[in-house]
Amino acid sequence: MAAVVERSATGTESPVDTPKHCVFRANAPGCSRAIEQDMILLITTSARGPQCADAIRASTGSETHWAQNLQEAATRLREQTYSAAVIDQFLLETEPDESERMLEHLGTAFPVYINFAVTGMERLLREVRSALHRRKREETAARRCVQDQMRSEMRETLTAMLLSCELAMAVADVPPPAAEKIRSIDSLARELRIHLESN
Repeated sequence: MAAVVERSATGTESPVDTPKHCVFRANAPGCSRAIEQDMILLITTSARGPQCADAIRASTGSETHWAQNLQEAATRLREQTYSAAVIDQFLLETEPDESERMLEHLGTAFPVYINFAVTGMERLLREVRSALHRRKREETAARRCVQDQMRSEMRETLTAMLLSCELAMAVADVPPPAAEKIRSIDSLARELRIHLESN
């Protein structure tokens, strides 16, 4: 695995210890892990890389890493979870095989394709902010969809429980202790349904 280095605006390099915390990502090795904060990966061979990374960090408030080539980008994507990946279109056109391998490691990162040869700083920042907003909207919509599905399944389960309790109480000569337990289950199921509907 290639070593990951951090490049400053002056061009100096220093090794970076990439944390191996867990993220919710299907292709993450080992365990799941949660995204603790927004991070952005800038992938370009352009000499403007450090300047662009600093500008993105200042504009979005997100930690921004610069990968100068696709191999370094793939390494960072395997080790960290990014909210967005700003990708130089020049690399996709000139190194298609390496690009394909890098894209396989994007995970939850929202891709932003930029032609650095013709794109100014203002447009770059606008595209990155727009991508972060779209990602947040998609996450919110997905979370709401999961919540609605869970509520629907819980309603069906509670309805089945209430029906079972009703049928059980209709059986003749139910022992008093059993009848008391059935009534407790029925009462709890009704309380849960009320709580579910109120939220």
